[in-house]
Amino acid sequence: MEDSAPRRSRAAFAGLVGVSQVLGLASVVLTGVWMGHFRGGFAWNGSKQEFNVHPLCMVLGLVFLHGDAILVYRVFHNEPKKNVKLLHGIIHLLALIMSIVGFVAVFDFHRAAKIPDMYSLHSWCGMTTLILFCLQWVMGLMFFLFPVASAWLRASYLPVHVFCGLALLVMSVGTSLLGITETLLFNIMPTYSKFTPEGVLANVLGILLVCFGLVLGHLMTREEYRRPPNPEEEALSVHFKTLTDGGSPTTP
Repeated sequence: MEDSAPRRSRAAFAGLVGVSQVLGLASVVLTGVWMGHFRGGFAWNGSKQEFNVHPLCMVLGLVFLHGDAILVYRVFHNEPKKNVKLLHGIIHLLALIMSIVGFVAVFDFHRAAKIPDMYSLHSWCGMTTLILFCLQWVMGLMFFLFPVASAWLRASYLPVHVFCGLALLVMSVGTSLLGITETLLFNIMPTYSKFTPEGVLANVLGILLVCFGLVLGHLMTREEYRRPPNPEEEALSVHFKTLTDGGSPTTP
C-alpha cells in the first residue's frame, strides 16, 4: 500500500509525457498540412511557398523542440546529469537552428514581395522571443554545459534559467497564436467566419499548442516529477565547489 502512491505518480507522469508528445507532434503535423495543403507547399525562392517554411520551423523549433529540451530533466531520471545536460543543450541548439531558418524564410519572402518588416505585434513578439532564446542558450552553455562561472553563481542563476525556459515556452506559444490569427486574417478573412476547413484546422492547431504548453507547464512545476537528487553527483559538486571557491563543503 505504501508504494501505491509513488506508482500512481509515475504512471501519471508517463501518461502526461505521452500526451505532451502527441500534442506536440500533432501541432507540427497540422502546421505542415496547413502550409502544404492549403497554402501551396514549400519552396526557397522568395515566393509565398518560402513563407510557408516560417510557421513550420517556428512550431517545430521554438515550441516542440524547445518543450522537449525542457522535459528531458524530468524524463531521464536515472541518466548521469552530464549526459542529460548535453542532450538538453543539443535539442535546444536544434530548436535554435530551426528557428533561425524560419526567420530567414520570412524575411526573404518579405524582401522579394516588398513587404515591410517588423511592423506587427506578432513580429515584435517573435523577434523578442528569438533574441531571448539565443541569450538563454548561450547562458546555459556558459553556466552549465561548459561552466565558466563559480559554483555559487551557477546555483544562484539556476532558478532564473529554469524560469526563463518556461517563460520562453509561454512566449513561443503566444507568438504562434498571434501568427496563426494574422495568417488567417491576411488570407481568408472574407470566409473565416463561415467555418472553412482551413480556418477550422488553424483553430485546432492553436488549441493544440495551448494544450501542449499547459501539459509541459504542469510537468515542470510539480514537485513530485522533479529529478531526484543523486548523492554521488551532489558530492562531486560539493568537492568542485570546495576546490574552486575555497568554500566549506556544504551543498549550495
